[in-house]
Amino acid sequence: MTNYKAEYEKWLDNPALNESEWKELNDIRGDEKEIESRFFAPLEFGTAGLRGTMKTGLNNMNVHIIRHATQAFANVICREGDAAMQKGVVVCYDCRINSDVFAREAACVMAANGVHVRIFAALRPTPELSFAIRYYGAAAGVNVTASHNPKEYNGYKVYWSDGAQLPPQHAAAIAEEMEKIDVFTGFKTISFDEAQEKGLVEIIGAETDEAFLERVMAQAIDRDVVAKVADKFEIVYTPFHGAGHKLVPEALKRLGIKHITPVPEQMVIDGAFPTVESPNPENPEGFYLAIDLAKQVGSDLIIGTDPDSDRIGVMVREGGSFVTISGNQLGVLLLDYVINARKAAGTLPENAAALKSIVTTSMADAVCEANGVHMESTFTGFKFMAEKVSEWDVSGKYKYIFAYEESYGYMMGDYVRDKDAVTASMMVAEMAAHYYDKGMTLRDALESLYKKYGCFAEKTINLVMPGVDGLADMRAIMAGLRAEPPAEIGGIKVAMMRDYQAGTLTVSDLGVVGETHIKGSNVLYFELSDGSSFIVRPSGTEPKIKVYALVHDESMEACAGKVERLSAYAQSLKDSK
Repeated sequence: MTNYKAEYEKWLDNPALNESEWKELNDIRGDEKEIESRFFAPLEFGTAGLRGTMKTGLNNMNVHIIRHATQAFANVICREGDAAMQKGVVVCYDCRINSDVFAREAACVMAANGVHVRIFAALRPTPELSFAIRYYGAAAGVNVTASHNPKEYNGYKVYWSDGAQLPPQHAAAIAEEMEKIDVFTGFKTISFDEAQEKGLVEIIGAETDEAFLERVMAQAIDRDVVAKVADKFEIVYTPFHGAGHKLVPEALKRLGIKHITPVPEQMVIDGAFPTVESPNPENPEGFYLAIDLAKQVGSDLIIGTDPDSDRIGVMVREGGSFVTISGNQLGVLLLDYVINARKAAGTLPENAAALKSIVTTSMADAVCEANGVHMESTFTGFKFMAEKVSEWDVSGKYKYIFAYEESYGYMMGDYVRDKDAVTASMMVAEMAAHYYDKGMTLRDALESLYKKYGCFAEKTINLVMPGVDGLADMRAIMAGLRAEPPAEIGGIKVAMMRDYQAGTLTVSDLGVVGETHIKGSNVLYFELSDGSSFIVRPSGTEPKIKVYALVHDESMEACAGKVERLSAYAQSLKDSK
């Protein structure tokens, strides 16, 4: 932790600040809480890069922090040698306020360090960045996005040559470099125009889109069923003012969907997200315009993608209203559909495998077990799934066909190594057409899967704890659960605790009895005696603890009762602080 008052004065007195930045800082003079929140520590650089509110300050997102982080990243790339510098980086950005500015600043710093830059001509989906890194054989990538966070946020995601977000060792190397570099004087830069003239920066766009879409469309399994229902099948789509606005409708059109109705107000690119409080497809209230439009055009299906188009939310008609298909539920639907459609097409590999995160529904395991498909669980984050896919590619042991996590992220194909809402939107459309042909909505399809595989329910409880005090409370909660693990949760006995940070398996009265299959992440996983799971982990990108209740029972009513009890216990963790 820094001396926040001294750091504040250092920034206030620095000639690198422009007049508006200086005024912004001068206006908070005397506001101790605000000064502390901006300067108590640097934004922490992790495997997800940086994310924070857009303000002037050490703990915020601004051009100074962007240059600082990019110089550190450039140092890491340059250490790899001339070949890595020539392979260069791909730079991408989303619709957020300042995203284009931050992306150009990053490009200028990379170019000044002799690292070749390919930067998209305009905003693009995050999965297209992952694709472009692999397609062009780049050494790394930068994406300026805060994904689904509120409009006040922006972020800086970093990728390595495999197209996945940075593994921990490279993230640690960048964080170490940042500690050595002065935020105001430690970076090199060059004007964007000069970098272009020298051939250090090149603009990419339509040709990359086309190459990406070609691979997306190759994932389609049953175009015939789409053609069969195309005259009547309707889809409403919203990009929530973001980067899916072109490629998602284009992918649906190429699949053969004839009736795609975008939400006109939300097709407007706008980082202020004027039509929603939060551009998060997990929040059903953001779909109100889409629901009204779906009722007008007679659509049973709504697809929404978040601002950087790596996550997808779906709503379906149920009677006279629309209901959410959760991230867990959509993943199970897609997993079952991909397996069985590929079986029917004769394209399912004998060694087929799927991946999910450890906080994702165990219904996915049931689907794979019943269909003879191998399933493995990784830590939350597609970089971990990408590592496993790469491992399987080398060994040949398994061929992955689908990967997902409960937070509305899905991945297919070898051309991306991150969650991909463009491909997922296309596959959801195909799957929905398949069920439409049978006279079923995706809600009907989900009910049929419960009958086939058993009843499962899940809920994520977000314990939001902002500020310095919140950070301390979050640490106290995790430390308390480790020091004194609960004997029961929600009236259900705890059978075992998996501490994924230490890599230990602990049983009450017996102590440590074994090791987890993976370790190194701050996650506590409580296995309950009835087969339910209660999982606690601090978010890596937002000031909150995420708690996951995963249950299985003979009926959905019984599942709902268990979820309610586990949720109440989760809330008590915060209330005790």
